[in-house]
Amino acid sequence: MTAAERGGSGTGTPAVAGVDDLLQRAYAMELEAMERYEEFAAQLEVHGNLEVAGLFRKLAGAERKHAEAMARDLAARGVAAAPGAALAAPGAEGFETDLGDTLHYLMTPYHALEIALRNELRAFGFFSDLSRSAAPDEIRRLASEFAQEEKLHVELVREWLARVPKPEEAWAYDPDEPRMPD
Repeated sequence: MTAAERGGSGTGTPAVAGVDDLLQRAYAMELEAMERYEEFAAQLEVHGNLEVAGLFRKLAGAERKHAEAMARDLAARGVAAAPGAALAAPGAEGFETDLGDTLHYLMTPYHALEIALRNELRAFGFFSDLSRSAAPDEIRRLASEFAQEEKLHVELVREWLARVPKPEEAWAYDPDEPRMPD
């Protein structure tokens, strides 16, 4: 079976070896997103940005619920909920995670939601592409289901974004920036 038949496009989309592989890697993707949002929350708590830290904790909780639902689905299919490598483009961050350097100690809830939206859009794009690939029918069917779930997540994050104020242009200005010891 070629990479394209397994779901890899040859253009950075990871190949999926089969249904169990897709399920386990999608589960790992949810766990990875949960862990990353918890890391972001912890980093922002250190800087005293408790509002955004709380939002990242809420996002981590949503990812935890997704992972728990996926673990139940795996168990119902008789597949161990033992995550392997998360779904990610080769050499890149996972589809539902961002690097820690995307954080700024003065970021606002709007910025946190922008990060979450990018992550959810990447996951939606991956599963949408996989659902239209030359992968076996069951993989495409599951990918389509996952794409619809991610689409709901995108819509939810967009709703949250619409409710928070967009930051002013000088949001990152701090007249008393933290200093790192030499």
